[in-house]
Amino acid sequence: MGPRMWTLCALLSVFLVVLLPSPTESVAVMSVDLGSEWMKIAIVKPGVPMEIVLNKESRRKTPCAVALKDNERLFGDSAVGLAPKNPKVTFRYFQDLIGKREENPQVEDFRKRFPEYNVLRDEERGTVFFKLSEELTYTPEELLAMILNYSRTLAEEFAEQPIKDVVITVPAFFNQAERRAVLQAAKLAGLKVLQLINDNTAVALNYGVFRRKDINATAQSIMFYDMGSRSTACTIVTYQTTKTKESGIQPQLQIRGVGFDRSLGGLEIDLRLREHLAKLFNGQKKSKKDVRENPRAMAKLLKEANRVKTILSANNDHMAQIEGLMDDIDFKAKVTRQELEDLCADLFERVSSPVQKALSSAEMNMDEIDQVIIVGGSTRIPKVQEHLLKAVGKEELGKNINADEAAAMGAVYQAAALSKAFKVKPFVVRDAAVFPIQVEFTREVEEENVKSLKHNKRILFQRLAPYPQRKVITFNRYTDDFDFNINYGDLSFLDADDLKIFGSLNLTTVKLSGVGESFQKKADYESKGIKAHFNMDESGILSLDRVEAVFETLVEEKPEQESTLTKLGNTISSLFGGGSTAESKDNATDTVQEEEEVPTEPTKEEDQESATQASDQKESDTKAEGHKEDDEKKEGEKESKDTKDKEETAKEAESSKQPEEEAKKPAAPKKQKLVDEIGAGQTINDIPDLDEDEVKKSIKKLQDLTERDLEKQEREKAANSLEAFIFETQDKLGQSEFRKVSTKDQREEISSKLGQASTWLEDEGYTATTKELKDKLSELKKACKSLFFKVEERRKWPDKLATLDSLLNHSSIFLKSARMLIDEDPIFTEVELNTLEKLINDTGVWKNETLAEQAKLPATEKPVLLSKDIEQKLAALDREIQYLLNKAKFSKPKPKPKPKSNTTKSDNGDKNTTDTGEKTIKEGTEEPPSDPEPAQEPPVEEKVPELAGSEAESTPQKSPEENEKTEL
Repeated sequence: MGPRMWTLCALLSVFLVVLLPSPTESVAVMSVDLGSEWMKIAIVKPGVPMEIVLNKESRRKTPCAVALKDNERLFGDSAVGLAPKNPKVTFRYFQDLIGKREENPQVEDFRKRFPEYNVLRDEERGTVFFKLSEELTYTPEELLAMILNYSRTLAEEFAEQPIKDVVITVPAFFNQAERRAVLQAAKLAGLKVLQLINDNTAVALNYGVFRRKDINATAQSIMFYDMGSRSTACTIVTYQTTKTKESGIQPQLQIRGVGFDRSLGGLEIDLRLREHLAKLFNGQKKSKKDVRENPRAMAKLLKEANRVKTILSANNDHMAQIEGLMDDIDFKAKVTRQELEDLCADLFERVSSPVQKALSSAEMNMDEIDQVIIVGGSTRIPKVQEHLLKAVGKEELGKNINADEAAAMGAVYQAAALSKAFKVKPFVVRDAAVFPIQVEFTREVEEENVKSLKHNKRILFQRLAPYPQRKVITFNRYTDDFDFNINYGDLSFLDADDLKIFGSLNLTTVKLSGVGESFQKKADYESKGIKAHFNMDESGILSLDRVEAVFETLVEEKPEQESTLTKLGNTISSLFGGGSTAESKDNATDTVQEEEEVPTEPTKEEDQESATQASDQKESDTKAEGHKEDDEKKEGEKESKDTKDKEETAKEAESSKQPEEEAKKPAAPKKQKLVDEIGAGQTINDIPDLDEDEVKKSIKKLQDLTERDLEKQEREKAANSLEAFIFETQDKLGQSEFRKVSTKDQREEISSKLGQASTWLEDEGYTATTKELKDKLSELKKACKSLFFKVEERRKWPDKLATLDSLLNHSSIFLKSARMLIDEDPIFTEVELNTLEKLINDTGVWKNETLAEQAKLPATEKPVLLSKDIEQKLAALDREIQYLLNKAKFSKPKPKPKPKSNTTKSDNGDKNTTDTGEKTIKEGTEEPPSDPEPAQEPPVEEKVPELAGSEAESTPQKSPEENEKTEL
């Protein structure tokens, strides 16, 4: 392409259009830090790496509260605001009832603290439920599902796309029943749980992710102390780099120790302060009634106690005051920080207990802890920090992470890592199971001809065992159907109160069927036992995957005659280091986590093997000492060298005989493995899960509530839109641009209809349906359509006409430039250029005529100059220009004819080149401005060598540089 065409394309680059990519499919994920009092929500979506979700009040945390009025549900701050007015239908702190039986001490404590709730026993499952009326009952799982569904609504509004995948935080001390209950609640809410992550692990992950560069091969131990609203937990975490198969060396966190106190938190301080305020009010004797018997007054006192506690964390005293606490009596009392500390003195003494428990479980001391970091809202209380400093013996406490949002941010990072839509930097997380789990079974034994039953226990997962992990336990002495139990292991590290709250120690009873039948069918086979495969997943929930009977038998293989090609292939593979099948299996990378086998009892072979290993170790030690003495003697070195030479010679002789001996040996029998699936009926002993019918009923109940809420929101939206349209239109009728395009009669007609609609909305709007409200809005919009159209058209004219003028100007420039290139480099045909010229002229004529016609019409009439007509003219002209521009862009230049020069000999024998030849060569070397600077040309005389017998006109030879330019 010549330089003029390059210039032409540069001039017309204004016509190029940049196409934006289409929106991608929804891939956002979320996390919910589910606390007793507050929940924090975070999301990850394309373009937003990690962000905390703001609620409707633009706050970064939302109260875990739901209010169930007659025809609506309220969440968050709206529900908390309703609590003092109607405490019976406002539910808070119900997470204490998740996964608990009715006789659990925490259920009794809940009833005492919140007597306004009607908490009853579920006779089928042994759990509890809330009864609002004869028809309305809700389980704690259903209430938690409402909270989770509301959190998804907030996340979707913030992310502006649907979200289904979630990671939910739970306390590290949640047992199997409590974790399953949270998963059931998420299922009722329609969420896909990627993982239940322990809140202490989420905090540790958030801390490590932002300090990747500080993590190295040297282990760093950090203690996280988390005191929330309902409980306190202390966790010891070790950070260091580790080598992984997939990603090489990556940072890793490992949970080393965990200590907790289920009932130590900010709520307990609030309740004690509420009781103190109630005593002060009763002591004023302004009312004959006891304020404790009034649920509304106690709800107001609890809210005020929480506010006063927060302020006393930064002040020495504060005034508690409530207007109209009970019987229109105001309450006002001064509370000092010292009084609060005296009320909760025994609570503050328990601050150090989780620290000692965490150190004991990790088998560490404080000297090994590099830093102590506090998390959770209640750690802001000065007395808590004072007792914690004494317990850890450090100079100061670390406050370098966000105490409220650390768990939510760590959980959302894990959600992005588990999602297939995002690629994050790997961070290895080794979580720990707080409670040990074991398998118990009974079998018949015979000692001295006396049969008896022996109870056996086998540890499946030790305390603080890492997970996710798979385990296999083998039963070797059963030939008929039997059963076994999955229970918790030794929980002696829990005190008596924690054991009562913990609940049932028995998890599941497994009854196996088909064992005897399988042994009868495989009577000729050797039994390898009954293998039960267990899995503890990422959420810390244990499940029995399958049970199978394993048998083996010997199968004789007939020797097959190897072909010449097979022998040749085996020889080549052996020569060039081809490994055996066993070696290839050992080196293969298995994506499934290896299952660790748990023996049911030690065998004689294991005892013999351990004894053999001990003797081998002694032998190796003796040999090592002997070699050391030999190395000191020069003569011994020579003898050992001669011995080695002889051994190598003997090995070579033996290796040459091996193929012949192996050919003579008979083929060894091969073991064949057979597996039979065994039926395993499971009975849950702690908290039974909801059956399918109950799950469907609960899902339908929650869906009906959601649809009712959506319908209510839609009606409110329609009523607000109608009201806003009435006020905005009445205001517009007085504006100059609307008065300019309308007559007085037209404005009065519209104003009259607006007034009638406003009156109807005030009188009948509260009972009107959504359809009636939308119909009324459509009627008003139809009456104002002509007025709005004329105003909107006049607003669009300046920009549209300016764009049209600019396009006509650029099109004319393009046409002139293209016509200048016709004779030399014809890219466009005459027909194409004539078509463009006609289109430019027709568009200009249409614009001038339409503007003239529009100028004659009054402003109140419908305009003839329409924005859509201008857009059509723009589209037609732009389409034609784009066609010609693309043709010029992709056209290939014609090959240049080889330049020729006329040479003559002068009298002195020198060659002379004519001016025509010199000009041809120079034009042939012209290049576009964007090309690199060409090399200097040699003199013309050197390009045309003198050849014997050549004619006067000859083709000059080109240098390598010129040949390269021609190709370019």
